[in-house]
Amino acid sequence: MTPAGTRRVLAAAAVAVALCALLAGCAKARHLLRSAPAPLPAATLAAAANGGSGCGLAAASGSVQDTVRSGGHSRVVIVHVPAGYTGKAPVALVLNLHGSQSTARAQEAFSGMDATSDADGFIVAYPQALIPDGSGFDWNIPGVPLVTGKLPPASAADDIAFLTSLVLDLEAKYCVDPHRVYATGMSGGGRMSSQLACDASQVFAAVAPVAGLREPTPCPAARAVPIIAFHGTADPVDPFNGNGLPYWTYSVPDAERMWAARDGCQTASPPVTKAAGDTLTTYARCEDGAAVELYAVTGEGHEWPGGPAMPRSITNALGPQSSAIDANTLMWAFFQDHPMP
Repeated sequence: MTPAGTRRVLAAAAVAVALCALLAGCAKARHLLRSAPAPLPAATLAAAANGGSGCGLAAASGSVQDTVRSGGHSRVVIVHVPAGYTGKAPVALVLNLHGSQSTARAQEAFSGMDATSDADGFIVAYPQALIPDGSGFDWNIPGVPLVTGKLPPASAADDIAFLTSLVLDLEAKYCVDPHRVYATGMSGGGRMSSQLACDASQVFAAVAPVAGLREPTPCPAARAVPIIAFHGTADPVDPFNGNGLPYWTYSVPDAERMWAARDGCQTASPPVTKAAGDTLTTYARCEDGAAVELYAVTGEGHEWPGGPAMPRSITNALGPQSSAIDANTLMWAFFQDHPMP
């Protein structure tokens, strides 16, 4: 697919996902909303690692749209509080980042993570990027081109600072365990979560890029960061074997190998192929108790593995879905195994 074709696919899919988030057909993944690049300063990172004062504050379960201030900008975030949340016992926090040309609400529908949050008792937050693009927004990944091929504008908001300060904000409002803060994301959001592993490794205990694993350079990570990634082998937007848009040159397996080298992993387990043909490769015996895992989802497109069924308008643009694995369940188990050391 040509770069122009890829951009058209992304644009069409972004519109479809946005519509899906508003239509009754995605009701099971929707919830009622109510209003309610330089290294980060050491003080900011230390404050995030030390946690906030949200324990003891009441919060109703369900999803709420909020606005927070960061770097002089008003930023949107949807926060889903799990069923049974008491505000007394610290719970994990997962930031779930939308893809390019998408929105926080669309990502809530596309990933279906609210159900996992309710089942397993963690808070999931869906932040929204700020660079306008099509019907949604793009993240400012330092030094990395947007889907247009252009670099983010010099005036673009610092999203590393925003996402790290968002953790602080949520720790002040909810009873969050600062040792169990994680990031995941789809496509551009997956690339952004890869960047967080480098630039905010003292804040995010582990990351789980979906259709977006990269190994940023430079990468000032202060520790080996556990990584679990998911990618469809038939992805037409960010091809599994690389050779895509300017931000997507090398293959996903190469990205995994580079992270394994960065994390100081000593062993590579033989690839394990499941009954449906999906393949797991694992690098273990890494520094700081880390691990690096990649699920290659056979025949899946630019989708969230095991996510809510999407309408044909989306699968026509992004490629087929697969229910062979459930990314939410697998990444949550990985997160549980990898708190901040």
